[in-house]
Amino acid sequence: MTKLFLLINALMLSIVPISGNSYGWGFKKNNNHITPEIGIYKNEIKDTNTYYVGDETKKEVFITFDAGYDNGNLIKILEILDDKKVEATFFITGDFLNRFSDLVVEINDRGHIVGNHTWSHKNITTLSKYELQEEIEKVENKYYELTGNIMRKYFRPPAGVFNNVSLKTVNELGYTTLFWSIAYKDWENNASGNIDKSIDSVISNLHNGAIILLHTVSDNNVLALPMIIDKIRSSGYEIKSIDKIGLNYSLY
Repeated sequence: MTKLFLLINALMLSIVPISGNSYGWGFKKNNNHITPEIGIYKNEIKDTNTYYVGDETKKEVFITFDAGYDNGNLIKILEILDDKKVEATFFITGDFLNRFSDLVVEINDRGHIVGNHTWSHKNITTLSKYELQEEIEKVENKYYELTGNIMRKYFRPPAGVFNNVSLKTVNELGYTTLFWSIAYKDWENNASGNIDKSIDSVISNLHNGAIILLHTVSDNNVLALPMIIDKIRSSGYEIKSIDKIGLNYSLY
């Protein structure tokens, strides 16, 4: 009877939605080139193998993209990254894997990192542990099917929505969660304004260990990206692979 109770209890836990408060990732920007404040989120991401910034003592930054769909810009972005010798990280969903499988292979073949953005882009705090695991593993399996490579264990919550419980579940699946410390409204094509504004929104907020979030659908990003990369470097920062973030870096 005891074994049956434990089995039923474990089954119930696997299908009950992840509980707790739900948060949308955010931070307090500054123009002083220092790490932005994240307030109560610091406790919420504690002990979950989650980063929003790397080593705050080193002039290193990381470029990441969220790729929800493609409007012809992604291949141009890949060409720029090749030209500038920059390794970036692209977070993709199941829809992207299905609709743009050729681009997934292209990202992989060009030596960039492909991260997990869940299969269905659902709010992870509303999913059970079983459902969240399924969302993540379906992306892994499809990526392996397309590329023959095992997906690197980097995760970004859809829409930046999270809580401590969901992040711990992600970590139990072997993943490092990556938020960001620099971003601007570029997910709506051309909503970010002119190119100078796009460049300034990144450069004016540069700081040690910054994780930069961009979106592949922005026309402005295609035009601004070469100048953003050049200005990052001329400001004395190195652009590093996200693989370097776990080496002697501050973990929150």
